[in-house]
Amino acid sequence: MSSLLHPAPGAAWNLFKQVGFMVALITPLQAMAGFLDGGWRAWQLLAVSFVLAPCMDWLLGDDPSPPVQQGEPQRHYWFDLVIYLYVPAYWAALLLGLWCAAQPDWTAQTRLGATLSMGVVGGIAIVVAHELGHRRTRLERLLAQLLLQPVCYGHFTLEHNRGHHAWVATPGDPATARYGESFYRFYLRCVPATWQAAWRLEFERMARLGHSRWHWRNAMWRHCGIPLALGLAIALALGPWALLFWLGQAVMAFSLLEVVNYLEHYGLQRRALPDGRYEPVAPRHSWNSNHLFSNLFVYQLQRHADHHAHPSRPYQALRPFPDAPQLPSGYAGMIPLALIPPLWFRVMNPRAKKWGDLPQMNDS
Repeated sequence: MSSLLHPAPGAAWNLFKQVGFMVALITPLQAMAGFLDGGWRAWQLLAVSFVLAPCMDWLLGDDPSPPVQQGEPQRHYWFDLVIYLYVPAYWAALLLGLWCAAQPDWTAQTRLGATLSMGVVGGIAIVVAHELGHRRTRLERLLAQLLLQPVCYGHFTLEHNRGHHAWVATPGDPATARYGESFYRFYLRCVPATWQAAWRLEFERMARLGHSRWHWRNAMWRHCGIPLALGLAIALALGPWALLFWLGQAVMAFSLLEVVNYLEHYGLQRRALPDGRYEPVAPRHSWNSNHLFSNLFVYQLQRHADHHAHPSRPYQALRPFPDAPQLPSGYAGMIPLALIPPLWFRVMNPRAKKWGDLPQMNDS
């Protein structure tokens, strides 16, 4: 087994990744600095996320490193620690933001910038929760919920694991964007449809267990009740400005999730088979990006084809699949593009048409 004292091929890059994945932990720290300084500094995180990050992707290009070597334990303690640390970092930023938002001296400029910045921190928190939600231990799934409940999206793991991964790139998946569908139409369709799908999946699970669909073991009661309790507690303890901050950051966070969902499978469809089923999920059914800088921020979620092929594979071991559909930029650059439908269609529709006609790739 390789180690830092006896490096295997690619070990130098593995070491770089061990340090590099900590870059996402800067975001809650930067948000907290903005809360305390106020003014334009409350907006700094948005500039870093959507101006600096695309520039860094352009300058640094693709990630030349291989995945973490398969000879290494896939559940490497350091890579796990990196994502575990995001949980207390997120909560520290949220609590500080709520306390600052309750103070009367915040200007409207600061309130808006701080709320959107906290939403960016929450968006990355959903990425971490996504990773933890695919893990098998109860502790890791609890940590996922500690990140999802404050952004009012506790149902995400439920619907994502049992719904999206089964129905991706088919008309039955609300999180797959259709060809020619703008982000705004997708958003208005996906957000309620995903929530309804989560209820439906829990109704089906209750039926299998022999319970009423409204039984207390239905997890959707928890996913609806906890955010309501949080909102009530914030309103009573800190007042309406803090409540508005909390609601705003939640909407920003899950909106970032949905714009990422939009670009991950836009226009890609699995073929229907004669027996009514769909062809197996393949690398050609996910848009990918191997841009180095943004992949560090989102824990290699941009290597999305391998994630759908192997949902339980830890983020550090995901492979890039260079022959799968590729986005022209990392997520940081594609998110602003998705918000301008004419530009999005001009860039992405020719690419989607190309992948609509090619045969299934081999995942080996």
